[in-house]
Amino acid sequence: MNQKKSPSLLRKFLLFNLLVFSVLGLFTFVYLKAIQPNLVNIKSTNHLIIIKNTTDHLQRLKINFNEKGLSSFLLSARFLFQSLDRVQFFNLNGNLIGDTDMFDIDQNVFSRSDAIIEQEINNTSIVSKDKLENNKINDSLDYYKEIQDIILSKLKKDPLVLENKIKNDFFVRTLNSVLIEEKIVGYILVSEQANEIIVAVKERKNFITRTVLAVTLVILIFSVFLSRYILKPISFLVRYAESIKTKSNKTVNIDSFFIRKDEVGTLTQSIHEMTLDLQKRANRAETFSTDLTHEIRNPLASLKGASELLDKTIEKQDREKLLNIINHDVERIERLITDYSQMLKDEASLSREKMFKIDLNKIIRNVSEDFKQNAMSLSKKIEIKIINRKNEKEIFYILGIESRIEQVIANLLDNAISFSQNNNKIWVEIHELKNEFMVTFKDEGPGFKEKNIENIFKRFYSNRPQNFGEHSGLGLNIVKNIVELHKGKIRAMNRMDKKGAQIEVLLPKYS
Repeated sequence: MNQKKSPSLLRKFLLFNLLVFSVLGLFTFVYLKAIQPNLVNIKSTNHLIIIKNTTDHLQRLKINFNEKGLSSFLLSARFLFQSLDRVQFFNLNGNLIGDTDMFDIDQNVFSRSDAIIEQEINNTSIVSKDKLENNKINDSLDYYKEIQDIILSKLKKDPLVLENKIKNDFFVRTLNSVLIEEKIVGYILVSEQANEIIVAVKERKNFITRTVLAVTLVILIFSVFLSRYILKPISFLVRYAESIKTKSNKTVNIDSFFIRKDEVGTLTQSIHEMTLDLQKRANRAETFSTDLTHEIRNPLASLKGASELLDKTIEKQDREKLLNIINHDVERIERLITDYSQMLKDEASLSREKMFKIDLNKIIRNVSEDFKQNAMSLSKKIEIKIINRKNEKEIFYILGIESRIEQVIANLLDNAISFSQNNNKIWVEIHELKNEFMVTFKDEGPGFKEKNIENIFKRFYSNRPQNFGEHSGLGLNIVKNIVELHKGKIRAMNRMDKKGAQIEVLLPKYS
């Protein structure tokens, strides 16, 4: 069964942005729809306060709620309505009995209206009414008839808010009953021009529209940037890893990502180095068995020949010689297997061990002191000298694994002692260069006879001292691997000043 392919990160990102943008759009739509009603309700709340104050004055002054009483009241209390465009009073039948414009009536108030929207305050619903817009009202009689119809059929206990657009002006009207001594005696209609509401709604809509466009543009630009500079490189790295995993002949070029100094460049470099390291280990694993088989074949052939001759040999001296050969070959095979097994364990553990800041000078001196007491050094009377141009207590910090650096120093000293004769000297020199430390090992042995001296660092190299039974030929190869793990270099040469070998180890300074 084929596994369903997962969508790309870019698609997931765009879908997520689309979801977020849709939710924001929904909330924006709801907000825009609520702007005008909220502003109208604020106006209407002020109207209700005025209606209440008017009712209180009517009750306190004991004004009769009729044309005569309201006329005298309006003449004496017009200050109550200074901030309003118009206040009208209707009786219980919906007939006009009082008007603040009764002495200077503005006929524009009674001109045609595009729409009236009714809404109740205090837990009541908003009712849209298109009658006036559809019928194209042209005279005041129809206007009053509409108000009368509202009073008689739609107005209950709660007040109504009417929204009118007259020509280019927007009006908010609040209609409420007049309650005197717990009895409804009539109705008050408060009208106020509210063009600022339309302006505010328009400004907020424009602002939100510009904001939405800006956010959309930012998301688009960010998506392009994300795709080009992050997701596309990651896609290339995935294809690169897949090609290595499947051993595909089609190569994926990731060289352009190496020059980047950001996280993508670091990731590319890390993946590339890990790939090379894995390939290197794979190549080693493929050749290990072949190399070991080749190395064991020689002592096995010698062992077989010696054992066959042993039965046919009568002389005691010859039998002892054959037994020595057999013993030597057995020790050689044992050493090969032991060192080979240890090398595999070391290489596996090297990749897991963590590096710390360590003092190279201290490690060299400690290992050298141990080798001065070594049995082989004492039997050959080998003298080991440490040369440091600075104070011998100088600290040379490197980033490394202390036990592995000790192994490097020990293997190189052991190799120098193996090739040294009695009463020879070995020099260990420490030099501080610009960005690294150089440790030089010099002996007074025969030196290197190879044309290509770098061959000595190969596994199971054949040019060894006479007492090879004590060595497997893996020492210098292990040294080289450890040095390279520490980002260092190792090189070998013959001494220029006198006979002998010289090996130089360069390790980067800790920074």
